[in-house]
Amino acid sequence: MLSKKLEKALNNQIRIEAESSQVYLSMACWAEVQGLEGVAGFMYEHSDEERMHMLKLVKYVNERGGHATVSELSAPKKDFGTFQKMFQELYDHEIFVSNSINELVHITLEEKDYATHNFLQWYVAEQIEEEALARTVLDKINLIGNDKGGLYLFDRDVQLINVESAASDTGEA
Repeated sequence: MLSKKLEKALNNQIRIEAESSQVYLSMACWAEVQGLEGVAGFMYEHSDEERMHMLKLVKYVNERGGHATVSELSAPKKDFGTFQKMFQELYDHEIFVSNSINELVHITLEEKDYATHNFLQWYVAEQIEEEALARTVLDKINLIGNDKGGLYLFDRDVQLINVESAASDTGEA
């Protein structure tokens, strides 16, 4: 059985995951309009992934005797200026999500809810991978600079970048 404090914190994380999905969906729309089909595909895929993270939390809360709630979401921004700025925002957002997951883990320890602590370890590992992926993409973007040919190649290849390659590029597993 979930404590009320932990149920509230998990419901907050459900909202964060839902908003993350919306952020990436907005990034996908912006990239598609800019003619960056590869980047758009990458963002659409990540939007779906964030929604799955949300649903996993929803099911967990309900299965543990809590009540998962669907809340109002903040609208994401629509314009990202440049694809470099957009990927920096993606990286910053992943850091924010990691901090939120870490706070949740802290609450599980305070509440002595080791089942939820164990459940959240998947999210901890997932965030390590997400941050590594975002960092790898940012590194590639910084190599490109303002080179249009490099942007073309990056856009073509970005969908091939996956979490496993990002983790191995940074020496993390």
